[in-house]
Amino acid sequence: MKSNVRKYYVVVEETCREMGQDVSPSTRKAVAVAVIENPFNNQHVRDLGALMDIGAELGDVLGRKAVSALGITPAQAESYGKAAIVGEGGELEHAAAILHPRLGAPLREAVEKGAALVPSSKKMGGMGSTIDVPLGHKDAAYVRSHFDGIEVRLADAPRAGEILVAVAVTDSGRPFPRVGGLTHKDAVGKDGLR
Repeated sequence: MKSNVRKYYVVVEETCREMGQDVSPSTRKAVAVAVIENPFNNQHVRDLGALMDIGAELGDVLGRKAVSALGITPAQAESYGKAAIVGEGGELEHAAAILHPRLGAPLREAVEKGAALVPSSKKMGGMGSTIDVPLGHKDAAYVRSHFDGIEVRLADAPRAGEILVAVAVTDSGRPFPRVGGLTHKDAVGKDGLR
């Protein structure tokens, strides 16, 4: 099943100064959102395969939109994350079906590699609900400088019978990271951890 998309929303956050210090180069995060019809609205359905198919579709579309918004190549992407808000008439498992079984592989292709697990968040909510999309290094989960997030909120979504799905990608970690640990340049990215 293909998604029935009401709208896409893409935004880039760029941090140029932090605590009075210039951030050079600036750090950038992009989040791409799709607001889709929930095909299982007001139904308890055992087989959620259709939502899993939608997850694969959106992993590709939203991953590519986020990378494109940053104006980088897939190899230059450093972090990623995913999140979903299920509107009235849906259930939390609808978000899980979109986010977990099949969204990851096409997102990894959109950011080239992606050895680490994709951090995720999901919740129930109505129009104007916010959600934090958690971020982690795409190839090495132990890179602390990339533990981060970006908040998403659309005033008119999700409506009853909709699901808001978000994918975030960055071109860097946090400005001025100082908590130690593995660095981006030293990450190997073979086991998803280091």
